[in-house]
Amino acid sequence: VGMAVNWKTRRPLLKNVTGGLSGPAIKPIALAKVWEVYNSVKIPIVGMGGIAGFEDAMEFLLVGASAVQIGTMNFVYPEIGEKVAIALEEHFSLPGTPTMAEYCGSLAVV
Repeated sequence: VGMAVNWKTRRPLLKNVTGGLSGPAIKPIALAKVWEVYNSVKIPIVGMGGIAGFEDAMEFLLVGASAVQIGTMNFVYPEIGEKVAIALEEHFSLPGTPTMAEYCGSLAVV
């Protein structure tokens, strides 16, 4: 839960006073939840929450997401989805790189 206020008017910015988190603030929580779900059930998982680029998408795939969804960053950089999709395709087509299916959920916890 988050909150935003206007110090000049001394009023909350959100009609409901408090609201949810999104963007980079939610990423550590979202990664943990994807990993938790991946280790509990064997169904496809769409990872989302704080994905701002290729590296973030790779992290969600690593912890068990089989796909990713980009939200908030679309407001800042509308082309982000296409850029991430191209980067993922290029990465997984490199010689010696595991397939995306092999990579998904391959986090090495020791």
